[in-house]
Amino acid sequence: MPGFMFASGIENSYPTIRLPSGEVSRVDEMAKTRHYACWKEDFQLAKSLGVDFLRYGPPYYSTHTGPGRYDWSFADETFNELRAVGITPIADLCHFGVPDWVGDGFQNPDWPEYFAEYAAAFAHRYPWVRLFTPVNEIFVAATFSGLYGWWNERLSSDRAFVTALRNLCRANVRAMQEIVKVCERPTFIQSESSEYFHPEDPSCIRRSDFLNERRFLSLDLTYSHPLTVPVHDYLLEHGMTRDDQRWFEENRVKALCIMGTDYYVTNEHLVRADGTTHPSGEIFGYYVLTRQYYRRYRLPVMHTETNIAEPDAVPWLWKEWANMVRLRQDGIPVMGFTWYSLTDQVDWDTALREDNDRVNPLGLCDLDRNLRPVGKAYRKLISQWREMLPTESVVLALGY
Repeated sequence: MPGFMFASGIENSYPTIRLPSGEVSRVDEMAKTRHYACWKEDFQLAKSLGVDFLRYGPPYYSTHTGPGRYDWSFADETFNELRAVGITPIADLCHFGVPDWVGDGFQNPDWPEYFAEYAAAFAHRYPWVRLFTPVNEIFVAATFSGLYGWWNERLSSDRAFVTALRNLCRANVRAMQEIVKVCERPTFIQSESSEYFHPEDPSCIRRSDFLNERRFLSLDLTYSHPLTVPVHDYLLEHGMTRDDQRWFEENRVKALCIMGTDYYVTNEHLVRADGTTHPSGEIFGYYVLTRQYYRRYRLPVMHTETNIAEPDAVPWLWKEWANMVRLRQDGIPVMGFTWYSLTDQVDWDTALREDNDRVNPLGLCDLDRNLRPVGKAYRKLISQWREMLPTESVVLALGY
């Protein structure tokens, strides 16, 4: 059972996109941010900040080289170094992309079993790893790949979205099932985007209500939560069968799950009269949205992602932290906090749809590994609060 987790992460997205030339290209954030060359320095930097937990995973697309085949060379080096320097990894096994050999992106119905095989092989190879995020941000991966047409299979339909969602959730559950067989008392930290849809005027309320039910689907399926009638009917209308739904009901994983809620200024949306959605900016904020998610699932919580660009980063850090502290004071078992990511990111201003090599100043340090003001502020926050957050009350609240 982990104590309070002060965390960061190495941004390791790797979806495929189509370039203006028509060529399909892999986006690899660990290459763009020079992590492959700087991983030892990155781990030491995290340690110097007081970050003892790191959301981190090997590049799935190049590690799982075929059914039953793996290249662990980079993972061996990095995970052994994490263990040596005393950083606990939260193993991030699939982050927005699949290997080329899978084909069809998240539409391939065979992929969940391939991924479960990979998760089992990972757990066998690194038996000391106890914290896992099997599939990162399922809702975002399904939306961007199946509904918006941006990544991977690049489809734009409700049916493609539902297919991607089903396969991602099934892969997530199957991976947990396989890890439980191998790993002693694992903890699954499900990093998921917390969303909200605001109606622009009364004519938009019905659409907003539906979207505010659909936002829960990835967690409803993963945690086998009863579906409301609108989304139940929506899934059946767009390709999910009753047998699919029954499978999730019958395969709930019996293990410790922490609900990771990610929050950015882009997570709230305005629903307009024509049915389109647009960013609304922060209206409710992390406190309100997390209470909504906690009320639905009654699971311990971790703030698993947040950031904002300079010069707003330091005030945003303190605001997100204050939201988290208030949730704990209200009795909600919040297990950790994450500024994501350790370094600046590249091309997230276009959601990785364009290969511009444009640096986004979102990290605790820049790409020359110099601390940004938010990095210094996070280091101070950790040093001030580490002794103020005893884990005993959280453990008791969870019944452990």
